[in-house]
Amino acid sequence: MPKWLKTYLSGVLMGAADVVPGVSGGTIAFIVGIYDRLIHALSGVNKASIALLFKGDFKGIWRHFDGGFLLVLLLGVATSIFGIASVITSLLASYPVWLWSFFFGLIIASAYVLLHEMPSFSRRHFLVMVIGIVVGASLSLLVPTQIDINPLMIFLSGMIAICAMILPGISGSFILLMLGMYGFVMTAIKQLDLMVISIFALGALLGLLSFSKVLNWLLENAKSMTLALLTGIMLGALVKVWPWKQVTAFIEVGSKRVPSEEQLLLPWHMPSFNFVDTMLIPIALMVLGAVLVYGVHYISLQKTNTYTKPS
Repeated sequence: MPKWLKTYLSGVLMGAADVVPGVSGGTIAFIVGIYDRLIHALSGVNKASIALLFKGDFKGIWRHFDGGFLLVLLLGVATSIFGIASVITSLLASYPVWLWSFFFGLIIASAYVLLHEMPSFSRRHFLVMVIGIVVGASLSLLVPTQIDINPLMIFLSGMIAICAMILPGISGSFILLMLGMYGFVMTAIKQLDLMVISIFALGALLGLLSFSKVLNWLLENAKSMTLALLTGIMLGALVKVWPWKQVTAFIEVGSKRVPSEEQLLLPWHMPSFNFVDTMLIPIALMVLGAVLVYGVHYISLQKTNTYTKPS
């Protein structure tokens, strides 16, 4: 498979994941082996890039930011968000247990991959991972709120959500849901409301350029601890992705009616329990998600384990 096509398809998968509250595009980036490269490219705003800008060396700037890689990846993300968002949301409405089961298996396998990427694992790493689990579970249990929607809030939502989207384990869509902005942003995307999309995108761009520098520094100087924390957050987020649950309360978020409280259940405690539909197929989808993650990650390691950083 050509490298550009692999990058494009990685973007498509990241975009599809970011549409679903509870699943992170950063998780997908890590699975397919492009996470370090993505964070390095996004964190390229520094003295060298500013110097290239003042010199008018746009070709140098393009190389500095790994422009070809970012452009193809973002095209994949955009294709997915604008073309697959409605499919994902429809599946979530019609087959929630099946879809959440698939993502549950995906996240479990992703956490396994993260742990094996760590150069070492000690008691300190375990403690940091436990802290991450608490943070991830706490975020997953937050109740959605409703706020006044204005241009400043749209801009800030873009900044906050994009930071979550590039973190494995934290879903940007879920953060939008907590802020009461998910329905509004999804509607704007479906209706191609360019004003809202532009304000949100500007906030996202600023969030990317700033937060990615922090992430890049952490991965270069404290990789084991960072991966331990991200693994914990990912495991804690499984509370949100648990397939068998019953909604006990709703609230109105914009024009949408979204769950505000959910009760986690065992499969056989689900209403209208059916062994095949409620238990066998979901477990099979969990296994499928886990196998796909491990398979994609294994292939990525064989082909793109290293890359040359742009100068």
